[in-house]
Amino acid sequence: MTNATPFHQAAFFKSAPSLAECPADTGVEVAFAGRSNAGKSSAINTLTRQGKLARTSKTPGRTRLINFFTLSPDTRLVDLPGYGYAKVPKAMKAEWDRHLAEYLRDRQSLAGLVLLMDIRHPLQEFDWHMVEWAMTAELPVHLLLTKADKLKRGPAQASLLGVKKHLADAGYGDMVSIQTFSSLKKVGLPELEATLMGWLQPVVPESPEHQN
Repeated sequence: MTNATPFHQAAFFKSAPSLAECPADTGVEVAFAGRSNAGKSSAINTLTRQGKLARTSKTPGRTRLINFFTLSPDTRLVDLPGYGYAKVPKAMKAEWDRHLAEYLRDRQSLAGLVLLMDIRHPLQEFDWHMVEWAMTAELPVHLLLTKADKLKRGPAQASLLGVKKHLADAGYGDMVSIQTFSSLKKVGLPELEATLMGWLQPVVPESPEHQN
C-alpha cells in the first residue's frame, strides 16, 4: 500500500446515533459492519495497529452508535453498529436496522462496505440483508471471513469457496469481493489494506481524473 492514507494514523472523531448526526458528508469513507461477535473491532484494531481504537463493549447502548475514525482530512473509517443481539427488544433492533439501511442508502461519501463474518458461520440472515442493501445502493462490498485461525487450511478454503458460490448464484459476483482474515495471526491484512486503498484512492491529489 502507499502512504497516502496511513491506517496507523487513524484517530477517533465522532459517534453518531443516526445518519442525521453523522459528520459532514464529504470526502471518502469506508464502513465496517458485521454481527456483534464477528470480530469487527479486532479487525479495525489490527488494521490500524491500535489495540484499543475500536473498543468492544457488551452493552448494546455503545454498539448502536456509528463511530467515525479519521485517516486524513478527507478520508475516514466507519464502525457501524453491530447486529445480531438476541437480548435487545425488537423495537430497538428495528431502529438499528433502519439507521443502518439509511446510512448505506443515503451516505454519499461512502465508497465501500467491509462486511465481516465468522468463517465458521458465514452468510447468516442479516448478513444477506446487508449485502442486499449494499447491492441496491450499488455499493461495493468486501467480505471478510474472520477468525480464519480457528480452521485448518482445507476447511477455511472450503468455507471461502462456498461463500463465493452463493454470491455467484445470487448474481453478486461483480460487486462483491471476498477473503479470509485473522486478526490474531494477521492473515489477510495486506489484501484488506489493498482493497481499502482502492476505495479511498479517489481523494488522493495525484489522481485528478477521479475527482468531481
